[in-house]
Amino acid sequence: MSVQDPAKTREPGLATVVAASAAGTAFEWYDFFIFGSLAAVIAKHFYTGVNEATGFILALATFAVGFFVRPLGALVFGHIGDRKGRKGAFLVTISLMGIATFAIGFLPTYEQIGMAAPLALIALRVLQGFALGGEYGGAAIYVAEHAPAKKRGGLTGWIQTSAALGLIGALVVILVTRKTLGEEAFQAWGWRIPFWVSMGLLLISLWMRVKLGESPAFRKLEAEEGAVAKAPFAESFLRWRNLRLVLIVLFGIMMAQGAVWYAAFFYSQFFLEKVLKVEAATVNELMIAATLASAVLYVVFGWLSDKIGRKPVMLFGMILATVAFFPAFKAITAAANPALAEAQAKAPVVVHADPATCSVQFDPVGKAVFASSCDIAKSVLTNAGVSYSNAPLAPGETASVSVGERMVLSREGAGLDGAALKALKAEVEVDIRSALAEAGYPEKADPARIDFQRLFGLMMIFVVAATALYGPQAAALVELFPTRIRYTAMSLPYNIGTGWFGGFLPAAAFAMVAASGNIFFGLWYPVAITAVAVLVNIAFLPETKGRDLDKIET
Repeated sequence: MSVQDPAKTREPGLATVVAASAAGTAFEWYDFFIFGSLAAVIAKHFYTGVNEATGFILALATFAVGFFVRPLGALVFGHIGDRKGRKGAFLVTISLMGIATFAIGFLPTYEQIGMAAPLALIALRVLQGFALGGEYGGAAIYVAEHAPAKKRGGLTGWIQTSAALGLIGALVVILVTRKTLGEEAFQAWGWRIPFWVSMGLLLISLWMRVKLGESPAFRKLEAEEGAVAKAPFAESFLRWRNLRLVLIVLFGIMMAQGAVWYAAFFYSQFFLEKVLKVEAATVNELMIAATLASAVLYVVFGWLSDKIGRKPVMLFGMILATVAFFPAFKAITAAANPALAEAQAKAPVVVHADPATCSVQFDPVGKAVFASSCDIAKSVLTNAGVSYSNAPLAPGETASVSVGERMVLSREGAGLDGAALKALKAEVEVDIRSALAEAGYPEKADPARIDFQRLFGLMMIFVVAATALYGPQAAALVELFPTRIRYTAMSLPYNIGTGWFGGFLPAAAFAMVAASGNIFFGLWYPVAITAVAVLVNIAFLPETKGRDLDKIET
């Protein structure tokens, strides 16, 4: 036997490379997704000093903060990955993520330490986002640089599947904890358990990744004198040839992927629970079923892109989502809460008010009083998840709410002290909710009337769109950039697209709903973004299927 044989026996096989990379990435997504799945519970414990709608928006914004810093993590770990190697970078990212997630489970609440609680939560969420910024690029590149060119789409599809596995893990742990403890105990303290579980997953993931070696493409660079990039930032972003590709990736793939994926798996979840008032455990079960279906589809669409190309598969996902957003969400309303859809059709709600007296129903610091008759009426409707339109009144007239044929007069609260204003708001709320109930508006969705088959079918439209776009994506990104700057150049647009355009979608869309009064108005966010990406993709994105990764530079 040759001297090289022992080394060869220690080299991990392709199956081990894919499994270890995907498992570690799934763990990171589990950590990241726990927060989004528990946004409604977190709002109650960390943002109790503001009104209900604002607290929920702030919880979603805290979820989004983790996405805000992801591009910074992409730059830092991209630089490490291109200069020192892929393996070391994603060992650090997974450790940071695990520590931050575990710590969230021990944070005191707003009632215990006041404003220090949300600030500490935001700090740990920032650390999570920073770590995740370097994770995806490293894992996708590591698998792609091991995979045969003709199977690259299918094999890197497993990295996309890891996002589904992470989300499934988060939803399953939350659901089991909920059912084991009961809703009261879960709301009080049991929500911390899913964060504590992350420590065990961290240890398993680290054990799997430590066994891996460096990728063959990076080892080849190291073997060639001067081949490893000395300035990955400059090469990626100051050379037009590479910067042009970065911009095409951002505006032609990544911003659509962020919008479509987070609309499918997070905004839909918030919409069902917060707007349509479907029971949280039911929403968890539905999302687990949809996410399980998605886990297979990532690999299927990745495999399909090996046959017909990356670009047509991704375009199919974008166009399907753009066309389906409005009609599908309206159909979801009818399937999940038919009483609400019926009431909105029979007895539409209109707020009649002087526009000058109406504020946006969003108060990030909890200092706004919302004392005008218009604000009081709209806050009741927003918290009830009821869609309404607006009709102007003459200056100085008191606002009123019409629910079908019934008219409810609001009250002016300007100048009242805290206790008197609270009592006044309570009176108006009783009157408006009474009118809503009389018109058939339900306080929550009736489980007996939910059409689960239809609801699941509608959710699958978005699952198919998201997986068609996301499945071939890792292969497409890796095939666009040369090995020496691949980690840096692809990680930045990926994390801006998913982090900023996608991560801010739930908070931005729900804020748009709260500001407009129309429960479907927030959908303009993903529709506009995805439509722009379709045009950029068609005009500028090259097909990359089967490229030799070692020859991209030439």
